[in-house]
Amino acid sequence: MSKKNRNSNSTVGIISLGCPRNQLDSEVIAGSLKKAGFSIVDMTGGADICVINTCAFIKSAREESVDSILEAAELKKGGKIGYLVVCGCLPQLYKEKLASELSEADLMIGTSDFPELPRLLKNIRKPGARSVVSAVPDYLYDERSPRISFTPPHYAYLKISEGCSNFCSYCIISRLRGVFRSRSIESVTKETKSLSRSGRLKEINLIGQDTTLFGVDRYGRMMLGELLRRLCGIETSVEWFRILYTHPAHYTDELISVIRREKKICKYLDLPIQHISDRILKKMNRCVTKRDIITLIEKLRRKIPGLVLRTSVITGFPGETDKDFNELVKFLRDTRFERLGAFVYSREEGTPAARFEKQVPEKVKRQRLDAIMEEQKRISLGINKRYLGRTLGVLIDEKCEGEKEKFLGRTGGDAPEVDGIVYVTGKGIRVGQICDVRIKDTLEYDLVGNKI
Repeated sequence: MSKKNRNSNSTVGIISLGCPRNQLDSEVIAGSLKKAGFSIVDMTGGADICVINTCAFIKSAREESVDSILEAAELKKGGKIGYLVVCGCLPQLYKEKLASELSEADLMIGTSDFPELPRLLKNIRKPGARSVVSAVPDYLYDERSPRISFTPPHYAYLKISEGCSNFCSYCIISRLRGVFRSRSIESVTKETKSLSRSGRLKEINLIGQDTTLFGVDRYGRMMLGELLRRLCGIETSVEWFRILYTHPAHYTDELISVIRREKKICKYLDLPIQHISDRILKKMNRCVTKRDIITLIEKLRRKIPGLVLRTSVITGFPGETDKDFNELVKFLRDTRFERLGAFVYSREEGTPAARFEKQVPEKVKRQRLDAIMEEQKRISLGINKRYLGRTLGVLIDEKCEGEKEKFLGRTGGDAPEVDGIVYVTGKGIRVGQICDVRIKDTLEYDLVGNKI
């Protein structure tokens, strides 16, 4: 490190909590700090400064964030950390209140204040504000933002929008991230070229709070289809573009047509429905009906051959009766989503749903969650059996530790971290390559095969 960039607190360890959107923010934080002369290090050996990028989406995420902060505070007491910085959603949600109650932290930064971090860290020893949190989040990184990837070289996340204006009654995202705002198509295409410059990148996962709404604020109409068309036309090493976090109210015929036509787009859609009872959907302010959801799913499966649909649902929403729940279970059984995540309703202070009557007991929520996951286990096993004897393209993620010719990979129908894996055996396999694998066995959520 040059004398010009030398800092008295030069090493920074970053702990990133929450979803891939948070992880990408952490990558941008790391990039901006490295550009400013700091060294980004693994936290196992301690650091001059520890930065924790928190999640506060639901109660359990907040608890995990607080636990991580307290663990880091103990390291600080023991001398392994010089300064503790808490940033992201938790400070954004609680602002000055958190700064006064969490004396262990030397600095707190909101979700829109990441660009200020290098300057603030260089002056962290000087007296000043311990909390820097913009009242209205409006930051959105772009292709010019420095970034250090936390993912393996063969896949990456790319955020195309930030914030949310759907205002679901149970959700605090707009308070944490502000209203919906899109990047430009040019910005996203430039970043795609930059990310793939090494020639090793095979998969880009497009993320945002609602990716289907991309462009409506900037161009006056939804432009995700046009963005995908432009991305697929770029000459890069990328073979898979995956779309995450879509909303069933915002699909267009143009988008569906592009997904069907473009070979580089994974025939995989992340389509959270949250529920199927019209009464509950209305209380959730989801802006769709049961008929809308059924019609969309039928259209997607008809128009896009080989489509893998992932959804998520919430159990125990206020007022959810046995009848509502049984309607949801029957719908899931009939629809047979290839991938599914289920979550218990979290009562979030300040949301309309927190004030709703007939809050469901925690025990009932958990029982309903378990019932859904048991049902999905049977569905997933049945779906996986259809792949027996078939040959699938599999992206190799990692080598099995201690195994000479065994690897873990994913099909185009499996997103990183959240979906199933493929256990692959064979010679000449390299991490980061897409290889043909013949499926010889199936598990509840995973597949087993040999490279051919």
